[in-house]
Amino acid sequence: MPREIEPSLNERAFVLEALQEDVRLDGRATDAFRDVQLSFGEDHGVADVTMGNTRVLARISASITAPFPDRKFDGIFTINTELSPMASPAFEANRQTETETLLSRLLEVALRRSSALSTEALCLIAGAKVWSLTATAHILSHDGGLLDACCIAILAALQHFRIPDTTVQGEEVKIYSTDERDPVPLTMLHYPICVTMALFEGGEKVVVDATLREQQCSEGEVVVTANRHGEVCQIAKLGGTPADALTMLNCVEIAVRKVKELDKVIPSALVKDAKRRDVGGLMAELRAENER
Repeated sequence: MPREIEPSLNERAFVLEALQEDVRLDGRATDAFRDVQLSFGEDHGVADVTMGNTRVLARISASITAPFPDRKFDGIFTINTELSPMASPAFEANRQTETETLLSRLLEVALRRSSALSTEALCLIAGAKVWSLTATAHILSHDGGLLDACCIAILAALQHFRIPDTTVQGEEVKIYSTDERDPVPLTMLHYPICVTMALFEGGEKVVVDATLREQQCSEGEVVVTANRHGEVCQIAKLGGTPADALTMLNCVEIAVRKVKELDKVIPSALVKDAKRRDVGGLMAELRAENER
């Protein structure tokens, strides 16, 4: 089974000695994220996130199906991840790796189980028909920070997605095309964002958004998922060196601070995309009305 190329002894020693002096290979501070670039596709529900050399493309799709028997009033929301050999030689096509399994589970807890999306709003006919949404994160390039990039990409794609408008008459559901009625946005309850931190020096030093090389040299990782209000949705300690309570509290404080910074990325990108799509349309009409 293919594996990531491990850093040499000299590379590992260089990275560790640099971190002892609070120096990172790309010049960032230990608590700094890489620049997050977010763009949207021509279709609604497609988000492209780039963090350094890490790139993730998220896509949302929807279909009508029957609900789960024990959740008659809730729609269905599933999250998939696809890691291809194009992103890293350690990934194999059509074969799930441990990294992919862990990534899917963490995203599941961060976005689905935290009820970021209102599944009740996806119900059409109780116990008979609901919307089923699938969020798929395609990993295009891997240089660390996969979970954080996937979380931002899926969250942005959900806010960008538009679902067809419908009317219900008895047991019949009529779906309107975009020509008949404008599609409607999804109902989001809150916006959780994942922050992954690498631990060094027995947990004494915490490094935010580690690159792949730093990740390979680290002694362990901590994932904290929180929203803009400081509400923590998930804390995961991914093996490695033990971390005491003070270290975990420090990680939570750093994550909450970083989430408030990252939370501004998606709204600004959505506004920019809306202006791009509305050239000569509603915005122009509103400006003309104001001028009159």
